Amino acid sequence: MAIINIEEAKKNVQRAGFLDVDIDPRLDLFDEINRLKREKNAVILAHYYQESEIQDVADYIGDSLGLAQQAEKTTADIIVFAGVHFMAETAKILNPGKKVLLPDLKAGCSLSDSAPPDLFRKFKEEHPDHIVISYINCSAGIKALSDIICTSTNAKPIVDSLPMDQKIIFAPDKNLGAYINKTTGRNMVLWNGSCMVHEIFSRERITKLKVRYPDAKLIAHPECEDVILQMADYIGSTTQLLKFSEKDEAKAFIVATETGILYQMQKASPDKLFIPAPPDNSCACNDCPHMKLNTLEKLYLCMEYESPELTMDEDLRIAALKPIRRMLEISASLGL
Repeated sequence: MAIINIEEAKKNVQRAGFLDVDIDPRLDLFDEINRLKREKNAVILAHYYQESEIQDVADYIGDSLGLAQQAEKTTADIIVFAGVHFMAETAKILNPGKKVLLPDLKAGCSLSDSAPPDLFRKFKEEHPDHIVISYINCSAGIKALSDIICTSTNAKPIVDSLPMDQKIIFAPDKNLGAYINKTTGRNMVLWNGSCMVHEIFSRERITKLKVRYPDAKLIAHPECEDVILQMADYIGSTTQLLKFSEKDEAKAFIVATETGILYQMQKASPDKLFIPAPPDNSCACNDCPHMKLNTLEKLYLCMEYESPELTMDEDLRIAALKPIRRMLEISASLGL
């Protein structure tokens, strides 16, 4: 692509809401982004699944629970969310007076998209005596229809905190819901949603890897299908997988989640081998195409011109805030 000048870049950002062009290669983007953070009192929150260079320039790197907790307590005027749309929405729900930026508004989520609010509302009406626990990987519309939000880190403790006779709808991830049912003895009603990244791991190809690396431990995210979880030596959230790989004595790990986390795993344990679990397709890796829409160039441009900005209807925000607050309160009381 042709190199464009900054004024042209600004027009494109304002017109399209995102930008996919090259910028002047003479710019040191790390220096420029750090300058903008200082000048604008901005904070960059990045998910583990972002590209390594974005992780390197971020102020905080984490999973959904950690990111929500950081968004709640930040004193920055501008929150730049290097993640996907629902994550930026969560930051806005918690910070109505702050400007929330997302480098690429097209950075969506297949799991979030699998639960349209209008259809979920009808589903909820069919189970009037159930409360709704929704995984944070959902839209603000689904959050507004929920009683409690959870993450993969705190889903089990939150469910365990409720009486056994409490009837529950769990949405939108059927695999995480099934895993929580299995580990808690519950019979939650599950919405039929899933994550495209965690649903395509190949049992056959993982088995071949385990033969090749017999001492490697398979660690998996609970969004994976049960056939993969049954093979796993350890199951946990992204942060829990990272911590396990640091503390466990094994020297090799097959990692069944998005490949972005391998960067932090390798940094934390440079003497260990981390192998991405192969998907059931022609690719040798398993990247989230939505997460990877964000680039260092887009991050710089959205900070420079404070666009695209995520905005939200206030009634929707207030409705979505209540179940997030409940999650944060329960998590704090449980020491999570």
